[in-house]
Amino acid sequence: MKPYLCPNCKTNRSRFNMIKQVSRSIKVDPRSGEMISECSSDQLAVYHVDYKGPEYKVQCGACGLIEDEISFQRFAEHNPLS
Repeated sequence: MKPYLCPNCKTNRSRFNMIKQVSRSIKVDPRSGEMISECSSDQLAVYHVDYKGPEYKVQCGACGLIEDEISFQRFAEHNPLS
């Protein structure tokens, strides 16, 4: 794991929440919004794109900002501790 620094509050380097992203591919009724079906990634229809986002998001424990993990790592990289 690499060091983090919040790009929003610019002070927090130690308190974070790791948010694991779990994708569910579903089909909903366009009128009612009710879920019709759920399918695994190998059962998706040709026109249904599989989730390609990050596995984790990070939330700053001080200000609440939620971003991709790389944002916190790069901000720490460009602002090293003295």
